[in-house]
Amino acid sequence: MRTFGVEEELLIVDPESGEPLALADALLAGHNVAADDLPVDRDVHHIGNQADYDDEMGLSAELKLEQIETQTRPCLEYGSLLEQIRAGRALADQAARKHGARVAALATSPVASPSHTTPDPRYARMLERFGLTAQEQLTCGFHVHTYIESPEEGVAVLDRIRDKLAVLTALSANSPFWNGVPTGFESYRTQAWNRWPTAGPAGIYSTYPAYRRVVTRLLDTGVMLDEGMLYFDARLSRNHPTVEVRVADVCLRAEDAALIAVLVRALVESASREWRGDVDPAPVPTVLLRMASWQASSEGLSGELLDFGNFRPAPAADVARSLVDYLAPVLEEQGELALARRGVEDIIARGTGAAEQRRARDKALAGPPPEDMGFGAVVRQAVYVTMRGSLDLAEVETTPELLRVRQA
Repeated sequence: MRTFGVEEELLIVDPESGEPLALADALLAGHNVAADDLPVDRDVHHIGNQADYDDEMGLSAELKLEQIETQTRPCLEYGSLLEQIRAGRALADQAARKHGARVAALATSPVASPSHTTPDPRYARMLERFGLTAQEQLTCGFHVHTYIESPEEGVAVLDRIRDKLAVLTALSANSPFWNGVPTGFESYRTQAWNRWPTAGPAGIYSTYPAYRRVVTRLLDTGVMLDEGMLYFDARLSRNHPTVEVRVADVCLRAEDAALIAVLVRALVESASREWRGDVDPAPVPTVLLRMASWQASSEGLSGELLDFGNFRPAPAADVARSLVDYLAPVLEEQGELALARRGVEDIIARGTGAAEQRRARDKALAGPPPEDMGFGAVVRQAVYVTMRGSLDLAEVETTPELLRVRQA
C-alpha cells in the first residue's frame, strides 16, 4: 500500500464572536511557511525517496495570519491518518487557546472581518502583484499527498485522475458563507481560489518532460512569482515523492478528511495500474473539467454533479457512489471498500460540512434574530465539531484574555 499524508488549513477564531483572529505568528513564534509553498531552484526537479518524506508533522504559517496549517506524517491506513489529523487539530487548538482563541475547520469565514497577510517578503510581493485576489484569499483547503515511485508515474497519475477530482470537491464542500453573506455555493472556497491564474484543472501531459515544459512556460510568462504558485488541482510535490491533490475544502469532520484521503490514495493507485496496463487517460477537454468543478462547487451533494463518465448531469449522490464503484477493486484489495462506502453514505445522509453550517445558522435564526445574523453560532458549532474526538477539553488549562487583533 502507498503511504499518504495530508495538510489541513484551519481558521483561528474568537470563540465567542466567531471572528477570524490574526494570531498565526503568535501561535507559531518562529516556524517557517509551509514547505510546499516555498520557492525552490526551478532547475532542481528530483523527487527523492520515501525516506525524504518521513519526518514532518506540526504547524506552519500560511498566506493569512488568520489561518494555520497542520501536517501529518505519512501513514499506511485510515485509522492512523485519522489519529494524526485529530492530533494536528489538537496541537493547533492548544496553541490557539494559549492566546484566548480556538481553531475551526471552516474553508471560508462565515463572519465578516478583514484579513491580514503574514509578514513575509514573498507574501508581500504576492499582495502587490495580485491585489484583491491575494487580499481576500482567506480560504482553507485540504491537500492530500500520496507516494509515487517516480516523476514519470506521477505524471501518468495526474493524467488519469483529472476527470474525477470534482467529486472530491463535492464530498468535502464546507464553505457556504463568505464574510457574513450566504453565497449560494456549497464550496465558495473553490470560486475564490480559482481566481489565481494557475488554479483549476490542467490538461494531459503524457510525459514528465512535457509536464516540466508546461511548468517552465508558465514561469516564463512572468505572471507567477515562482513555482510555489502552481496551484493546479493536482500537481507533483516539489519537496516530497508524492502526487498532491488540492481540490478539497478543509473538512469540518476529521473522519471525512481521512475518508477523502483514502479515496485519493485509491485514485492514485488505480491510475497507476491503468498506466502500467497501457490504458490511455480519458481525453476530456479541460473546459469540461472546469464545468464539473464549478458544478461541484455550486451543488456539493445537494443537487446534480457532472458524471465523470459522460459529463452530463446526474444526481450528486449517484455520482459519489459511482466514484467508490470505480475505485472498488483497489479499495477492496486494501481492505477499505466497506469503510469507503460507509463514509460516503454517511456524508450523503447527514450532508456535507456546508449543510451542517447552514443547519447551525438556521437553528440560531429560529429564535430572536441575533445581531450577527447567526454566523457566530456557525463558528461556535464548527469549533465543537472540529475538535470532537481530538482531546478532552476539560484537560486544557483556562485560557487568558483574548489578545487584541492588529488592525494594520
